[in-house]
Amino acid sequence: MSESTLVLGQLFNGISVASILLLAALGLALSFGLMRVINMAHGEMVMVGGYLSYMSIQAFGQGPGFFVGLVVAFICTALFGALMEATLIRRLYGRPLDTLLATWGVSLILQQAARSIFGPTGVEVTAPAWLSGSLALGGTALTGFAVPAVRLFIIVLAALVLGGMTLILSKTKLGLLVRAVHQNRAMAEALGANTRLVDLAVFSLGTGIAGLAGAALALMAPVTPTVGQSYIVYAFLVVIVGGLGSLTGTLFAALLVGIFSAVTQIFTSVSVADVLLLVSVIVFLQFRPRGIVFARSRALEET
Repeated sequence: MSESTLVLGQLFNGISVASILLLAALGLALSFGLMRVINMAHGEMVMVGGYLSYMSIQAFGQGPGFFVGLVVAFICTALFGALMEATLIRRLYGRPLDTLLATWGVSLILQQAARSIFGPTGVEVTAPAWLSGSLALGGTALTGFAVPAVRLFIIVLAALVLGGMTLILSKTKLGLLVRAVHQNRAMAEALGANTRLVDLAVFSLGTGIAGLAGAALALMAPVTPTVGQSYIVYAFLVVIVGGLGSLTGTLFAALLVGIFSAVTQIFTSVSVADVLLLVSVIVFLQFRPRGIVFARSRALEET
């Protein structure tokens, strides 16, 4: 394998990892930017989505079960997020430390439940036949470079979800309410907006997208009770670097984090690459503390 093929392969891997990070971080960007809630159980929504995809494929087979798993993962995690917001998080608004501890407790409960039901070793999801191959480039300087169909699918899925979120926020009544509450919650309430319903919708939508990320991630790696913890830190980095509440910033930050990690792993180990990533983020925030794209919000200005 030539050096150019190796570099291009790592770049593509970085983009595919960025797609997973984007799906995992979109919900955090919305809930943290709008509601000022640090949801430590967000990673477990990724885990739950992976297990739901696994059970769907076991029940319906690889063909239809795969698409059923995507739908079930989104709907079930969205409903669980709505339940968590209505019963727990809603009672802790304005108390960020209590919210952090409470959602961390939920994450530990979900992890233990997964261990009890599925075991500690994890389960594997087999991709459908049409996703099992790869696109190889032959007869060029990049001979030997192959693009896995699974990773291409995840990139397309992330692009579709991002496009759907953009349309929802820019073209629907819900998006108008979300933007109004994000800019000035008190004024939105004074004008008749049901901010509690907006919070519920945003939180459940964010957890649903995280579940979808878990269903996609299950195609690349085994689903374990702690798989969410492997991505939640990177997702928070993406949200902070991208800018709170900004979809555009979240996209750019996911690409930067994914590609940076993949490229640095060419020259060093995974652990050293993680250290370099963290140092780079710290340095970046010294010069741009509000992220790549800063969406103005009275809620953010008051904190």
